[in-house]
Amino acid sequence: MSAPVVPESHRHLLETDTAILTTNGPDGLPQVTAVAFYHDKADDLVKISLNNTRQKTRNLRRDPRATLFILDPANRLRTLEIRAEAELIPDPDLDFCRTAGAKYNADFHRHDRPGETRSQVVLHPVKINVADLSQ
Repeated sequence: MSAPVVPESHRHLLETDTAILTTNGPDGLPQVTAVAFYHDKADDLVKISLNNTRQKTRNLRRDPRATLFILDPANRLRTLEIRAEAELIPDPDLDFCRTAGAKYNADFHRHDRPGETRSQVVLHPVKINVADLSQ
């Protein structure tokens, strides 16, 4: 069975600036964080650069289930939800960090403390939900 894809009607949301990432905390409760993200057109997957010391990264190592939620900035009644299995890939040379940061003209690594490392989080969609309540 092939992975679900974002319908054409909501694909433009993959180019917005901010999404909400929900992971499962150690107590079983959701942890919700606004994140910068990168849509890789080569494999049509959403990817995120995360510092390995952050709670959301620790959550994903323990439980890779995550949800990325994007609200249409032009119409808050349109949304995209990507329920996914997260794959964490070490980014020791910060190659992906630089790629993701280029979308925002930012250096994500500048927020890291000396010695901290990063991972590329690849979201493999399990289910995609879209809504348009403005119709």
